[in-house]
Amino acid sequence: MEFSPPLRSATLIQRYKRFLADVITPEGETLTIHCPNTGAMTGCATPGDTVWYSTSENTKRKYPHTWELTQTQQGAFICVNTLRANTLTKEAIQLNRLPELLGYSTLKNEVKYGAEGSRIDFLLQADGRRNCYIEVKSVTLAERECGFFPDAVTLRGQKHLRELMSVAASGDRAVILFAVLHSAVEHFSPARHIDEKYARLLKEAQNQGVEILAVKAELSATNMTLRLPLPFTI
Repeated sequence: MEFSPPLRSATLIQRYKRFLADVITPEGETLTIHCPNTGAMTGCATPGDTVWYSTSENTKRKYPHTWELTQTQQGAFICVNTLRANTLTKEAIQLNRLPELLGYSTLKNEVKYGAEGSRIDFLLQADGRRNCYIEVKSVTLAERECGFFPDAVTLRGQKHLRELMSVAASGDRAVILFAVLHSAVEHFSPARHIDEKYARLLKEAQNQGVEILAVKAELSATNMTLRLPLPFTI
């Protein structure tokens, strides 16, 4: 995907109240922008980092600018807009960039499923093939070259793993795709040190037939593409 119109850059002053951040532009103007990430954003919001932001044409928005990328002082790019993980995954499926997900004729978004009242990110279907349920998770937490999910305890994520295990038990395909949106990451692992239960459930899900994919995005201030398979340890 390409950013159109182009993103603009600023320097991060602070992130606060979860959804807001103050930045200063190269011209010296201070802006308050929307932060579309409810997570801890560990390592993604250090004062002095470069923020790349988009601007909405919707004149009714209180905060017209949206934080899209962080460029760290070490040079790494991180996509902090969690909505982009689904956009990139959908594009990669439609353009046949993910070999494990080829051969389906229909793609549906946000389909209700499961005993716990969930919505699956994507449902792939084709005549003569099992339905394929795909849950997408955005990975931005990095320690050295390893990416981790989650960055905080996630009851919602635990629920999704239980739902996927039920899908696999029913005979359909169940896939969890970790979209790695951090340019410095070269390996993925569940964040056992943050959410031990999630890590245990992920291993249980793998043992019960849930497929695990870790795919890294190529990131820049002009475009993003999800295409690079990563090794992982569960």
